[in-house]
Amino acid sequence: MPPRAAQQREEFVHPSARHAKKKGPSPFAIQPITAFYIFLAANAISALFAPIQDCDETFNYWEPTHYLSHGYGLQTWEYSPDFAIRSWFYIALHAITGSLRRLLPRPTKVAQFYFIRYVLAFICSLCQVLLFRVISFTLNPRIGLFFLMATVMSPGNFHASTAYLPSSFAMYMSLLGAAAFMNWRGGLRTSWGIWWFAVGGILGWPFASALCAPFLIEEGIFAMLSDRQRFYETILRVGRGVIAALLLVVGDAAINTFFYKKLEVVAWNIVKYNIFSSTGGPNLYGTEPWTFYFRNLAINFNMWFVLALLSLPLFLIQKAISTKHNGFQSGLRTIVFLSPFYMWLGIFTLQPHKEERFMYPMYPFIALNAAIGFHIILSAFGTSDPKTLIGKIPARLKLLVVTTTLLLSLDLGVARVIGLYTAYSAPLKLYQPLGAGVIEEQGLGGRGDHVCFGKEWYRFPNSYFLPRDMHAKFIRSEFRGLLPGEFSEARTGFGFWSGTWLPTRGMNDRNEEDMGKYVDIKQCSFLVDTRYPESKEPLPPNEPDYITDDEKWEVIKCEPFLDAGNTHLLARVLWVPEWDFIPEKFRRRWGQHCLLRRKT
Repeated sequence: MPPRAAQQREEFVHPSARHAKKKGPSPFAIQPITAFYIFLAANAISALFAPIQDCDETFNYWEPTHYLSHGYGLQTWEYSPDFAIRSWFYIALHAITGSLRRLLPRPTKVAQFYFIRYVLAFICSLCQVLLFRVISFTLNPRIGLFFLMATVMSPGNFHASTAYLPSSFAMYMSLLGAAAFMNWRGGLRTSWGIWWFAVGGILGWPFASALCAPFLIEEGIFAMLSDRQRFYETILRVGRGVIAALLLVVGDAAINTFFYKKLEVVAWNIVKYNIFSSTGGPNLYGTEPWTFYFRNLAINFNMWFVLALLSLPLFLIQKAISTKHNGFQSGLRTIVFLSPFYMWLGIFTLQPHKEERFMYPMYPFIALNAAIGFHIILSAFGTSDPKTLIGKIPARLKLLVVTTTLLLSLDLGVARVIGLYTAYSAPLKLYQPLGAGVIEEQGLGGRGDHVCFGKEWYRFPNSYFLPRDMHAKFIRSEFRGLLPGEFSEARTGFGFWSGTWLPTRGMNDRNEEDMGKYVDIKQCSFLVDTRYPESKEPLPPNEPDYITDDEKWEVIKCEPFLDAGNTHLLARVLWVPEWDFIPEKFRRRWGQHCLLRRKT
């Protein structure tokens, strides 16, 4: 008698399910290593060129990482021991990664910044290719190809793939979790699926763990329809995944206890603040209409978002009119694969506070749904039955229509990416005169000088761009919310990284302004400001035009920055070239993002 393990291995392969059968060679099949290089190329472009779109990425992630690596940085209220809603485990992983760059030639702080981004690009590519591989042999190689295209051709991937945000990390884990749940070859991987979604939720963003719900519901349905032995096997698989997740919670709590010097379960603190807060929670930072995500996703995924929305109706129509009978399991599995997209979009559309990054964990499912929807459409469009209207269309004309559609999507995606880079990359280019990215960091200014920010506080990239212990400081503008403070730099008698646990002053979770966060402008050796020459609005009293104040300030460097307020919507969304035949109203309007030095 063969070993029982071998028997179990065969039991999990469902002959009636198409996804479990090995398929013959397909003209659409791409080798995983080739797909990996394509993903890596797209993500490397993001690492090199993507602007930092969200100041939360700067202040909540890059600054704490800089503090662990270099001993100083800006501190938000979320890292105050009084609130503790950010995980130091997640930060420490990136700080270690960045510190490895010091072992290589030309070890500047800017090099550390980009090294972390390149590592994120590599990890994201690896996760993407693993799901691509599972989609290709579980569903169809053509669906795998469309998944790849929907991912690399979309500006959404340009944003999310290398963003240093928990929602991007949760996206990586969603890719791995979905790959584990979808892959039934050689046995069910429920435990691994739960584990990966748990890692994304515990170390990244707790709410992202909800994306595994449809897969667990599927497990429950099949367990209820199976015999007693398989029911117990399902309980065992789920139990192993849950136990592994609980152990990770313990490990995360232990590391955060080390930093905060008190027991903290950060994942629970995040849930408690966002759902049960009595001070207003995330709604204090702005609310948006229900159409926000639909507009945002249409811009960042163009036709692929439309296909994702249509995927479930298309599949149900296909099942209703198809003469093929593939069984209950095959149909249910496809619905399960399509469900996370609709679930996530529905839940977050109902939330008043909306941000683009909240969609990042769902991005793999947008690409998956779009790929399935496109596959269904092409299956119908590709019919050669002469009795049907579509069958009478010449094959070359069909190919032309499909190719033109894909090229249009690619053009829109590239125009969006180029538009973002040319419009908003100035903050990553501005600090070279100070010595940022220069060998031995030789540049203007002295060690420990203050680089100040007024109305442009949220455009500060991070302290990796300030060499020689230069510190970012804030002067008062018209903003009346809570700005970041600074991690304590006390060392003697306080041990390592005392700023993670020492009591803070002026921190609150109500977004109330604290005057202690400002310095007098006389303390500023350098100042960053932006000027919009075409703006007709009068300047507010706390935001004068420092750039033209040549009696006090010397302009060191300026970079073009999009004047969104005076630029047409089309030119804000897409790159519009500066050609003579482009109508004046569609041309982009520019401001100047400048680094100034105080005159002595």
